[in-house]
Amino acid sequence: MKVIVLGAGLVGGPIAADLAEEDRFEVSIADISEEALARVGSKYSVVTIQKDLSDPETVRKLAGGYDFVINAVPGDMGFRTFKAVIEAGKRIVDIAFFPEDPFQLSELALKQKVTAVMDCGVAPGMSNILTGYVDHLLDKTETVVIYVGGLPEKRDWPYEYKAVFSPADVLEEYTRPARVVENGKILIKPALTETEIIDFPPVGELEAFNSDGLRTLAATINGVNMKEKTLRYPGHVEKMLVLRETGFFSKKEIEINGVRIRPLDFTSRLLFPKWKLKDGDIDLTVMRVIIEGEKDRKRLRYTYDLFDRFDEKTGIHSMARTTGYTATVVLRMIADGIYDRPGISAPEYIGRSGKCVEYILAGLKERGIEYREKIEVLTESCDK
Repeated sequence: MKVIVLGAGLVGGPIAADLAEEDRFEVSIADISEEALARVGSKYSVVTIQKDLSDPETVRKLAGGYDFVINAVPGDMGFRTFKAVIEAGKRIVDIAFFPEDPFQLSELALKQKVTAVMDCGVAPGMSNILTGYVDHLLDKTETVVIYVGGLPEKRDWPYEYKAVFSPADVLEEYTRPARVVENGKILIKPALTETEIIDFPPVGELEAFNSDGLRTLAATINGVNMKEKTLRYPGHVEKMLVLRETGFFSKKEIEINGVRIRPLDFTSRLLFPKWKLKDGDIDLTVMRVIIEGEKDRKRLRYTYDLFDRFDEKTGIHSMARTTGYTATVVLRMIADGIYDRPGISAPEYIGRSGKCVEYILAGLKERGIEYREKIEVLTESCDK
């Protein structure tokens, strides 16, 4: 089976490497950057292809020669790339985290008879899968709370942060309004709001803030209260708020000495080198998914905890592992015929199948990524 990975960045490279471990997959990886392709091609047995993936027609033609596609381009290219692959009639697993509504493509995906899984990383991704799984077990889902973050183990001043995926997508977490569900209604709140301190052993105290990671769960899960919060080391939120409110993240052009420039582009040029993960830098991924609801007149709480660390043996960063391997295990599941739902699939649709969830958790555990489950009985329901 022929697979192509679109995007050779921090996550795309490890995705291609993981798939190339199996003889049944012939793996190629495409990117516009010669440097990124050389980095992947020098380490792993994959075919590298230099292409400008910002052109949908190029993507359509390229995808046409493969059985499966994994979309790992930056979020601002994600939707049109996702659409182009579907137009090519190819099965796709996506981790691009694009802002557009993927269900716009439902009719197209059904017409093309393709399985198209979107948002298939760690969060969104595994957070959705686990939520969908518990939701299908419960009689009624009441609360969903997701805390997630990728962090450097070493806290270097001033930001105590490294970008563990596309830096441009990191900035989206600080600017894109967050959708939450309160009392059964979808509300829009600014990013970086409602900060709280959470203790996450063995990391310690972390700062949690509203971000737009709830994604499709807001529409597909009938929960009363649901939210997703991003995690950083304490103090990071205030720094980002100062930059945002001063206008450093603005996309509106300003004039400086006769030159027009977007403040966001200037900010990115300064921040990204400071946030760049270097070879040997150790990163961590932490996530907690809490789902509460009712089953057989009892109120239950399901908690899933993840703590993952840079793999020193392979040199692959934790966020690349936890994000990328979710996508590769789901692709294997589709290739094995275990999941074949046509059309656009939000990850929580996969979670409705216990067999699929068991397959994914087992595949991740084989790769050293383990989700710890805890089930608590909170109260007997008063509704007799």
